[in-house]
Amino acid sequence: MDGPVIRTTVPPTAQVRIDHHSAVHLAAETARRTARACGLPGALPEQAAVVASELATNLDKHASDGTLYIQPVPLGEGMEILAADRGPGMAELERCLTDGYTTAGTLGVGLGAVTRLATHFAIRSGTGAGAEVGTWACARLTPPGDRGAALQGVGSVCLAVDGEEDCGDARAVADTGDTRTAAVLDGLGHGTQAAEAAALALRVFHTDPGRPLGELVTGMHRALRQTRGAAAGVVRLHDDHAEYCGIGNVRVLIVTHQGVQSRLTGQPGVVGWSMPAPHVHRFPLPPGATAVLHSDGIDAGWARAPSPFLLRLPPSLLSAALAHGHRRIRDDATVLTARPPQRHP
Repeated sequence: MDGPVIRTTVPPTAQVRIDHHSAVHLAAETARRTARACGLPGALPEQAAVVASELATNLDKHASDGTLYIQPVPLGEGMEILAADRGPGMAELERCLTDGYTTAGTLGVGLGAVTRLATHFAIRSGTGAGAEVGTWACARLTPPGDRGAALQGVGSVCLAVDGEEDCGDARAVADTGDTRTAAVLDGLGHGTQAAEAAALALRVFHTDPGRPLGELVTGMHRALRQTRGAAAGVVRLHDDHAEYCGIGNVRVLIVTHQGVQSRLTGQPGVVGWSMPAPHVHRFPLPPGATAVLHSDGIDAGWARAPSPFLLRLPPSLLSAALAHGHRRIRDDATVLTARPPQRHP
């Protein structure tokens, strides 16, 4: 049945590497600025700054190769702060979330404060022995009365090449009725012209995200004829199956706790230049499955033998784990993870 369209196009992800204690202040400022840009009211921008500060401090004291990824939530209103590192992990995760617990001689209120201030907080930690080593966390802050946006089964990270402000990748998600449609665009090359091509394709996506996928991609092709062109991948999630239409190097995979169930790459061609008639692939979507859509800035090798720990991550943390651990730093990189929209009585 038809229903309201919920959609958003989010800017590239702000990345703050926690390689020195001074980065804690930068993380707090970035979170405060993002919260204000998202229109979060009242004390929420200051709460976002506190959450970022606590997560960054935790990375500074306990982790290696720690980074915060700060951005609007992928779907709905609000913002999120993702934390990722490469170890050593938290052997007693539940105790670490309790006020007063510390291993560094501090007051031990960091993660407890994050749990209280965030609308929704998810965290997982691997300590080796066959699992990914490290900790991944996602704190979402949404406007009062809009908890639903914080609980959406969607995650994404979109990163520009180091040293560049413009990102040639882009992504968007839209809910239309009982389906969820997600798109990842990869403008050829990187920089301003690639970003313009990707943004123009997403503008086409948002004119009617519920229309047939082949029509969506064909509309993008027409709109991008005066640009350098792009790769495009669009996936639509139903309760029990998914559809994919792609041109170029955007991949889609369906993963469950048991492993990778489906994997597809777009047809050869360039949206806006030389594109074959788009073909829509339909494949099963097992219960609890997650669709992973990513540009070639994410190394496809992650899917050859993913660990059970990685496969069990919720969408918000899976996107952070893939971007943090499998990014190709010389290219723009985008990963978008999604499950079908939840039905409400």
